[in-house]
Amino acid sequence: MKEGVKSKRLIKTGRIQELGILVILFLLSLFLSLTTETFLTSTNIFNILRAFSWIAISGFGILMVIITGGIDLSVGSVMAMAGLITAMMLKANFGVFLSILGGIFIGGLIGFINGILISKTNLPPFIATLGTMNIARGFCYGVTGGWPVRDLPKSFNFLGQYDVPFLGVGIPLPVIFMIILGVITSIFLNRTSWGYKIYAVGGNEQAARLSGINTGRIKILVYTLCGVLTAIGGILMTARLGVAAPTAALGYELDVIAAAVIGGASLAGGEGTVLGVIIGAAIMQVLRTGMVLLGFPAYWQPSAIGAIIIAAIIFDQYRKRKMGLLR
Repeated sequence: MKEGVKSKRLIKTGRIQELGILVILFLLSLFLSLTTETFLTSTNIFNILRAFSWIAISGFGILMVIITGGIDLSVGSVMAMAGLITAMMLKANFGVFLSILGGIFIGGLIGFINGILISKTNLPPFIATLGTMNIARGFCYGVTGGWPVRDLPKSFNFLGQYDVPFLGVGIPLPVIFMIILGVITSIFLNRTSWGYKIYAVGGNEQAARLSGINTGRIKILVYTLCGVLTAIGGILMTARLGVAAPTAALGYELDVIAAAVIGGASLAGGEGTVLGVIIGAAIMQVLRTGMVLLGFPAYWQPSAIGAIIIAAIIFDQYRKRKMGLLR
């Protein structure tokens, strides 16, 4: 009974937090529309949507990891590695479909390794994914000698650069992929027994284990799915840029984690939604774009993002204490 009441309170406060960050996104957009001349142009809006789409897609994966009480620092390196593997396979004439499958497979493989390291060897998620982050990034540098892979086929770049006509405007194809994957992830988390088990592990791992849930298998699952979704995001990013660089997505793990945390995912586990991730990713990109439009040097952007992450975590801790979930 107590756990059920707590779950209902979490759902209610989660919805309130989603509404709160949506209001923040609206106010931020309103401020930028009043202080700049280009923010509300269709070109800028769709550029923002395209730019945060692959962050949100990777964010869907890390959301599941965070719900279980874990963390994945390797997502930036996995995005780069998946894009690089795909590009190298394209240059070797494997074709677009097989090349994309190769990139997704390598992302899933790294995620699976993360899950094995965490569930079977009891490594802390921070240490395990920090190690695979450096291994994957080192692979990107080593296999290319530091040089980017260029001249990718138009049939591949189409995935990141094409705009789908809709009601007189062009919706970026990556945004459509983001919406489709977001719906699938949301259904998976909220309408399947696997989703229930993921939330149960994050809510109380010991209780989940005692109730018969194989917590190790759940962790392997969420880290593998995180790798797959992150790889998809990295492939879309590569298709947009038209080049696969070993330095691609450098530091993106901060953006992906921030999108989930700002969107209401609790680092304590057991809490978070797909919609929250999308709104969090949108806030991140609107903030980045706004700083550029207002003339702030790009060098200050990491500081602003770091401050937002700290503020979001402080708010999460305060909210949990007020709900009586923390001492």
